[in-house]
Amino acid sequence: MNKFAKAASAGLVGALTLASLAPVAKADGYGSAGCGLGSIIFKDKPGFIQVIAATSNGLSGNQTFAMSSGTSNCGASEVSEAAAEAFIQTNREAFAKDVARGNGETIASLASLAGCSDPAAVGAVLQGSFKTIFPAASVSDKQVSSSAVETLRAHAELSCDQLI
Repeated sequence: MNKFAKAASAGLVGALTLASLAPVAKADGYGSAGCGLGSIIFKDKPGFIQVIAATSNGLSGNQTFAMSSGTSNCGASEVSEAAAEAFIQTNREAFAKDVARGNGETIASLASLAGCSDPAAVGAVLQGSFKTIFPAASVSDKQVSSSAVETLRAHAELSCDQLI
């Protein structure tokens, strides 16, 4: 591929990314990049700036901590089923490993996002439902996240009040 074709391809990818992010601004005070350091710096400004916000969240490594601790615009009262599903979809590979083990950072973060009372119990329930959540490698991220949220919702003893 010549330099012109590479530049055109990169430009197209950038334009598509920008176009997909442009209409997204959330009422929660953060944009499509989600909560974290990037949301404090760039707020809910639409457009390509959300890519920079997401990069800030990733480089600082604080988004997961912010979600589990309720800091950096990640207040527990602002999360919902959609936020839990988005978290699972974004972290699918790590989530799958943690569900197989029955514990880990993604399970602790999801438990916090969902308002569950006991992360260890959440891990045990998800581990016991591994085959339901991940029935095949080809299952979509959306199906995985929906199955995980439904699993949590089906277990009232977990007290996941953000999923009610």
